[in-house]
Amino acid sequence: MLRSLQIEPEKCTGCLQCEMACSYQAEGVFNPSKSRIKIFSFHEEGRFVPYTCTQCTEAWCMHACPVEAIVLNEATGAKEVIDDICVGCKVCTIACPFGTVNYNQDAGTVYKCDLCGGDPECAKACPTQAITYVDSDHGGLERMRAHAAQNLPQDSAQT
Repeated sequence: MLRSLQIEPEKCTGCLQCEMACSYQAEGVFNPSKSRIKIFSFHEEGRFVPYTCTQCTEAWCMHACPVEAIVLNEATGAKEVIDDICVGCKVCTIACPFGTVNYNQDAGTVYKCDLCGGDPECAKACPTQAITYVDSDHGGLERMRAHAAQNLPQDSAQT
């Protein structure tokens, strides 16, 4: 059974615990700038939205890589960057429509969420459960349909 991160922005308080846990797991330092998950802040509204790699089925980053440095982890479903193969050309950063593949200037390679090998630290660190690690069938299409149905005008819902 594949699992995925489920993000519920309405629960996010902007505490940055996910960023801190991620950076420590991935880089060994508490530094949000080195995190694979980011919190987008809407200051005017007082809202926060966590975002990270969605591990796309199509994975444009993986297909764009000229040296095949991004590979599928069959166990977790994560698209992982192999540092020893990555040449730092950044084509994957351009190919990602969500901007969740980043370049590490110090290493000369790219980095992205790898789901922490199937045990994501961001989900464990989130005190409000705005980020959870769920069965992939739990979220996705059915959740979007249910949300869309709630927000349709009454006369449109009948068609």
